[in-house]
Amino acid sequence: MNILTVCGNGIGSSLMLAMKIEEICKENGISANVESTDFNSAQGKKADLIVTVKELAEQFEGRNVAVVRSYINKKKITEDVLEIIKQKDEELKK
Repeated sequence: MNILTVCGNGIGSSLMLAMKIEEICKENGISANVESTDFNSAQGKKADLIVTVKELAEQFEGRNVAVVRSYINKKKITEDVLEIIKQKDEELKK
């Protein structure tokens, strides 16, 4: 599964989020390629799931997006995206 983590500039926040998503996937036995990127670059990249904050999520109309409340709080990130990642992983295995 290819996951993009997106923030405005693609430097700090999305990188921290990518590291947390990688940890969450690994802990749950989910194979995922997680890449951090900025908003503009994300528009042209293919991904099975985009993970970002609510303010940016609305800009990815027609794509699979998971919204997080925090870029760094692992507990909140897990609460926000784990079930979505599991569901997407199952879909891709079919």
